[in-house]
Amino acid sequence: MTAEKDKKQLSLGFDSNGDMVTEAEDEKKETVADGPSLEWTCHPAKRNRLVTAAVTVFVGLIVVIVYLLTYSIFFTVLAFVIMTGSLAAFYFPTRYRMTGEEIFIKTTTQTLCKKWSQYRSYYPDKNGVLLSPFVKPSRLENFRGTYIRFWNNKDEVVAFIKEMIEKNRQVEDLK
Repeated sequence: MTAEKDKKQLSLGFDSNGDMVTEAEDEKKETVADGPSLEWTCHPAKRNRLVTAAVTVFVGLIVVIVYLLTYSIFFTVLAFVIMTGSLAAFYFPTRYRMTGEEIFIKTTTQTLCKKWSQYRSYYPDKNGVLLSPFVKPSRLENFRGTYIRFWNNKDEVVAFIKEMIEKNRQVEDLK
């Protein structure tokens, strides 16, 4: 499997015959090979346009205040970059893909790939679910866990996560 991923990264979207492979075709091949999977994209800025407009006005206001206080284009651009960067999870889409083996999270700046065996519990809330590496609740799980956001698919995501966590518990009990 690792060799296939390495080939995929090196192929730049072309198969061994030199024909272009679309992302959808490539994902279908992976889904068949990996077994059950769940995939979706979460874009909070699209959920509520009024909140998006308010946040954008707030960012613009902060940038204008920084310019009026410093009269520096450098600090103004820096303020804009910092504000936009801190709100990247809100403004830009995050793509989630869960397979029987791994969880893939692709954001604007990074791609995260975690194995299900790293997680021992989960805690759903109204916006998403926290995957925790601890069996019992711990104060460290917010730092070591992974938060998965829902996008009109709460029931499917929670059911899939429950199935994977229970599967891993059974494997650990056999060891």
